[in-house]
Amino acid sequence: MTVNQILAKKGKEVYSVPSTITVFEALGVMSEKNIGAILIIEDTVLKGILSERDYARKIALKAKSSKKTFVYEIMEENVVTVKPSDNLEYCMELMDTKRVRHLPVIENNVIIGIISISDVVKSIIEIQKETIKHLDSYISQ
Repeated sequence: MTVNQILAKKGKEVYSVPSTITVFEALGVMSEKNIGAILIIEDTVLKGILSERDYARKIALKAKSSKKTFVYEIMEENVVTVKPSDNLEYCMELMDTKRVRHLPVIENNVIIGIISISDVVKSIIEIQKETIKHLDSYISQ
């Protein structure tokens, strides 16, 4: 299964905020959209990503104020991305080795979606269920 197949099922909606808003405002958007990370896009260029983990480690645990800290101060600038043609195994390997839970999907320098570790796990479970179904059918013959 490829990233493109995951996006076909889950949709390609991408939420973003500018780096100049406060972390508190970004968290509000994340809460409203029920997402665990948000892309930082300016002039159609991916500048970074902000996750709940960034907030927990860079604001909450350091006793900083999310209302006084700007997104650009804590966002991850080195964003790990994937292509629509990349397969699940590659995504899992990236998520594991780079310690990330969200992968923006880039095609022709344009962000066309984002997948999460949850999307990857759901897809793997779906593949395993199909494999079990086929094996069970084969054994039953």
